[in-house]
Amino acid sequence: MRSTDHDLLLSLNKDYIDSVQHSDVARFGEILAMDFRCSNPDGTLLDRQEFLEQSSKPVTISGLQARDVLIRQFGDCAIIHATTFYLDAEGSEKKGRYTDVWLKEKGVWLAVSAHVTRG
Repeated sequence: MRSTDHDLLLSLNKDYIDSVQHSDVARFGEILAMDFRCSNPDGTLLDRQEFLEQSSKPVTISGLQARDVLIRQFGDCAIIHATTFYLDAEGSEKKGRYTDVWLKEKGVWLAVSAHVTRG
């Protein structure tokens, strides 16, 4: 059975969240477009290299989960909205939101943009 774009995007979204939690720069290198940009909760805008450098550092959160994942596909473009739940360094429950934009080029979905908020 062939995977649909929706199934692929669900899997890529899970990979993205897992890569954040585990500082998996290698996987990020596979799924981020060369012109990827990320808006951080502190208002900074990172390019791909800066994001990879940031992602290489161990995170202080644990139990990161994405819930209420909504995938909106527009041809070869998809927008993923979700709520995140996690524990901060002190063990307090926190939540945030993210919006990721994915673009399908030559049959491959790559993340081109991310916007992250934290509560």
